[in-house]
Amino acid sequence: MLSSTTPTATTPTGTTSVETIADLLARSDRPLRSFEFMPPRSEDDVYQLWRATDALVPLEPDFISVTYGANGSNRDRTLRCTRHMVTTGLRTVGHLTCVSQSISELEQAIEGYREAGVNHILAIRGDMPGGATVPWVARPDGLANATELVRLVKRTYPAACVGVGAFPDGHPASNDLDLDARILADKAAAGAEFAITQLFFIPEHYTSLVARVRALGCDIPIIPGIMPITSFGQIKRFGELSGTDVPADLVARITEVSEDRAAVRQIGLQAAARLCCRLLDEGAPGLHYYTLNRSRATTELHSMVRDLRPEMPGR
Repeated sequence: MLSSTTPTATTPTGTTSVETIADLLARSDRPLRSFEFMPPRSEDDVYQLWRATDALVPLEPDFISVTYGANGSNRDRTLRCTRHMVTTGLRTVGHLTCVSQSISELEQAIEGYREAGVNHILAIRGDMPGGATVPWVARPDGLANATELVRLVKRTYPAACVGVGAFPDGHPASNDLDLDARILADKAAAGAEFAITQLFFIPEHYTSLVARVRALGCDIPIIPGIMPITSFGQIKRFGELSGTDVPADLVARITEVSEDRAAVRQIGLQAAARLCCRLLDEGAPGLHYYTLNRSRATTELHSMVRDLRPEMPGR
């Protein structure tokens, strides 16, 4: 069992650091960059995830994370992959959701992260099986929302630096942007120290979210989540799964070349790079790349942003 002090992490250069993500954000001397991976669905996926993780280490991200599989074998594989991420020497964020788990099971998962040396946890409510549009039903012996989960993490593992989710396009279950802002402020009051947004494509949605949260007197840093469109089919899936708004002009440009996979990919990457630059210009504290467990598109997007914004850290 680790102590309740913040664990020391070894950086890629071999030095040690006790700075948390919250510490880095508080310094505000440069935008952060980070990468997120999905939980492996099979043993083959485990090794694919490890390869993708290792391929992105040379970019020296400020942190990496893996989303959470709440059921049995997926949960075990998630913890295994999180442990592997810790061995890379990078700050590692373990995700945790309220879905399909009792409070006791959540406490065990938090302890598992602590024992693995993970001192950052992203606490989110999660979606019911079937997706974000399925009405949420809490387990009688579980938690009702992410705010309660933040409190549980801070009570169980006080040294953990806790992050939460945010929704520039609005949470599919609420359809109320003001309510979304109040909930994010509530999560900050419960102990959350940073937020990462759901993917989005319209920069004004992000800046409006930040403005609403600031108007409530909440200063939690909100890191935008970025994922480029690399295939025509993603456009429909984004709307169906998460209610993400894709700009009409971008949809039209991609539709025109829908049969040319390389052209679709290039348009999607260029649009994502422009979005990243606009967000940095608007004061975003960093960029969080959703990788889909593939390193190539993420590496290319990161390079494009670096070409446009040389001050962006990373190789």
